[in-house]
Amino acid sequence: MQIERIGKLARQASKELIVIPDKKISEMLQRTSQLISDNRDVVLHANEQDIKKISQTDVKTAFLDRLKLTGSRVDDICKTLKKIAEQSSPVDQVIEEFHPENGLRIKKVTTPIGVIGIIFESRPNVFCDAAALCLRSKNASILRPGTESLSTVKALHRLMSIAVKELSLPKDCVQLIHDSNREQVRELIKMTKYVDVIVPRGGRNLVELIETEARVPVFAHLEGIVHIYVHSQANFETAKKVILNSKSRRPGICGAVETVILDRGFYKKDGETLVDFLVNNGVEVRADTALFKNKLIKAFKKSDFGFEFLDNILAVKIVDDIEEAIAHIQEFGSEHTDCIITEEEKARDIFFKKLNSSILISNASTQFADGGEFGFGAEIGISTGKLHARGPIGAQHLVSFQYHVEGKGNLRP
Repeated sequence: MQIERIGKLARQASKELIVIPDKKISEMLQRTSQLISDNRDVVLHANEQDIKKISQTDVKTAFLDRLKLTGSRVDDICKTLKKIAEQSSPVDQVIEEFHPENGLRIKKVTTPIGVIGIIFESRPNVFCDAAALCLRSKNASILRPGTESLSTVKALHRLMSIAVKELSLPKDCVQLIHDSNREQVRELIKMTKYVDVIVPRGGRNLVELIETEARVPVFAHLEGIVHIYVHSQANFETAKKVILNSKSRRPGICGAVETVILDRGFYKKDGETLVDFLVNNGVEVRADTALFKNKLIKAFKKSDFGFEFLDNILAVKIVDDIEEAIAHIQEFGSEHTDCIITEEEKARDIFFKKLNSSILISNASTQFADGGEFGFGAEIGISTGKLHARGPIGAQHLVSFQYHVEGKGNLRP
């Protein structure tokens, strides 16, 4: 019943948000940014509690990196809130207008979706990003963090709630589920009467649970099984820099590359040098050891392909041509983000045409697969679905539409 009550309150808040002036929402987001900045010690202390608790368990370094906040990461949260505050509202925008022969004037106008449920795990900044994007698009939100980030998210939620109250927004427009009971997740994702869409951001088990049991529509991707294909006509310096950044900048995010596919033509010229460079820069490379001289390379297992390491580990495969590379990605990829490094436009065009990933990149780091880098201010998630929203989901994607039809006593014969 607790979840049902939260849903009812969110539905009511979504109705009230529709008439809130855009300026007031901007002011509320600016105020939240200021409150977080002024209370950074409180936020960092809460984060230290989460880190201390999770450090007593067997977790990967990349997981701790996703959870950990630093002064600069708090600054980034504040900057993101300001960017979203400065965006124009995506609501009440006329998408198209037409005048059929029957004399009617018809407008297609954007509207809020309503209530959005966000279920996430370890990254505390997701709370602020998601709540802010929902408010920018006049949607109410229900957020359920994982237990590992709960202390930090509670601190951020308290500060946002102060701003909500000060600016007289509906008090239930951003609600937090504190309970870690997964049964409450099951209840939330079936609550079609009060929730309009679910956005899961977490591991395979969470997303598979939601996609299997949800009755509410879902914006989801399972994993970021990201590939980089190095074409025979790739520039070596570009390949070297792009792959290292794609893997090592932040290995634990969904845009980090997991498998590098080397065209045999590139391998014969520069494959050894590229792999030596990666190993020397701290990347654990798993490949066919018979094809490389570097003794630090580990022998790959087939299970390394299609696996999200979320660590500074990279699987490497050699193929004969672009068609074999595309076939490998189609078999093992997750349709999240894939990249080609090449100086040949024809190869790039084939790669872009034949793959169905939500984001396709040429000659740039896969870690640009991020709503903030796309100019959206932030993202509520990256959807690999094909309906409504695809790729990074910003405020402008959290809208539906209505047809507004104007007449002058028109009658249908």
